Amino acid sequence: MFLGKDLLPLLVLALGAAMVVGNGLALLRPPPKPKKGELARAPAGRSLIMVAIGLVAAIWALATLLAG
Repeated sequence: MFLGKDLLPLLVLALGAAMVVGNGLALLRPPPKPKKGELARAPAGRSLIMVAIGLVAAIWALATLLAG
């Protein structure tokens, strides 16, 4: 199989972790001076939902990798 049998769980782990880190940092550290047309802060509700989805995906992928 191309790039190993654990390719899909590794990709899901990477995507989930990126969602958690990216949205978490967007909530914790908004830009100091937003440019014209940009939001001053990230939308909290949407960002928290994305963090939760990313966390579920990362935990699921990690469990799949550790079990198999």
